[in-house]
Amino acid sequence: MFALPFLAVGVWMLWSVGGGFIDAWQMRSWVQVEANLVRGGSETRSGDDSNTYEAYAEYTYSYNGVRYTGSRVSLAGGSDNIGNYQQDTGRRLQAAAGGNVVVYVDPEEPARSIIDPQLRWGLIGFKSIFLLVFGGFGLGMLIFVWRAATDKDTDLPEFRDAPWLLNDKWQTPTIRSGSKAAMWGALAFAAFWNLISAPLPFLLYEEVTRKENHLALIGLLFPLVGIGLLVWATRRILEWRRFGAAPVTLDPFPGSIGGHVGGTIDLGIPFDASARFELTLNNLHSYVSGSGKSRSRKEVAEWQDSMVAYAEPGANGTRLTFRFDVPEGLTESDSKRDDSYHLWRLDLRAQLPGTDLDRSYDVPVYATATTSHGLPERSVQKAR
Repeated sequence: MFALPFLAVGVWMLWSVGGGFIDAWQMRSWVQVEANLVRGGSETRSGDDSNTYEAYAEYTYSYNGVRYTGSRVSLAGGSDNIGNYQQDTGRRLQAAAGGNVVVYVDPEEPARSIIDPQLRWGLIGFKSIFLLVFGGFGLGMLIFVWRAATDKDTDLPEFRDAPWLLNDKWQTPTIRSGSKAAMWGALAFAAFWNLISAPLPFLLYEEVTRKENHLALIGLLFPLVGIGLLVWATRRILEWRRFGAAPVTLDPFPGSIGGHVGGTIDLGIPFDASARFELTLNNLHSYVSGSGKSRSRKEVAEWQDSMVAYAEPGANGTRLTFRFDVPEGLTESDSKRDDSYHLWRLDLRAQLPGTDLDRSYDVPVYATATTSHGLPERSVQKAR
């Protein structure tokens, strides 16, 4: 319900922008006819904090011996203050009143006519901001809710004995990182910020040049931050394109408190004996502190260990092998997430030529006191 109004604004803007493109496409076949401009100009409508303008016209023309009257000026109806189009068009129409003007007429329905059938790209860009920001937010939220996992009955025997199966991402020993979601999140946030701040340079230009309000230049910080966000999003995209999914395969599964958290990671990059792949295993407590608008989520590491994974040539490029010895008495992973929960996170970092590797895996770790069986002991011992 919260997402629907945002989606409705996006759909409305999509209809408005799409309708303009359809009209412009259809009007390519309209014919030019000389018309008599009875009157023309622009009207000003005052609002609470700004004025909007609308060019108007009334003209008469003949087509196939039949006389018609028209009043449509441009593709987009109504008033606006995007650029100076309405005022400039109104001044030209006012100057030409009483004379002749070229209009475009639909040959199949001659009563339909227009003076300017061209698209206004500035207006389309302005509407597209609302289309992408509001529509994208509403649609994204609906998709997120639709795809959210339904609650499972924790009292069922299969979940009592294997609580990690409550998490749909922990059904097999192969666990994917959150890199893809982070990439899309970075791209969406960068796009959102830049769409919001895109009109600022144009507004600031008028403030500085016409009103000499040089303090308004502070507003340029928003587009500059937007450029930084685009760089950040680009790095996330390049990281994903270079390393792909790079899932971790746990052995044992799940990871074990009082036993081992180990496994392998296959990277689709050529083997480089000089590369160091650093792994950090964290037992974290995530909780919300504060109240009202001052609420914030924090994470505290209750236990942590690090090593350099053993790297060797693999079937798809490079294979990493690791194994942590986890002491008893630590907190298990929580399958459900609320204001306070515990999680185990495996971080993988490597500084490589070109794009660095940066991955985080949310892995299941429970007090099973089991050890790994399929990892080569030689590889485990060489992991530092």
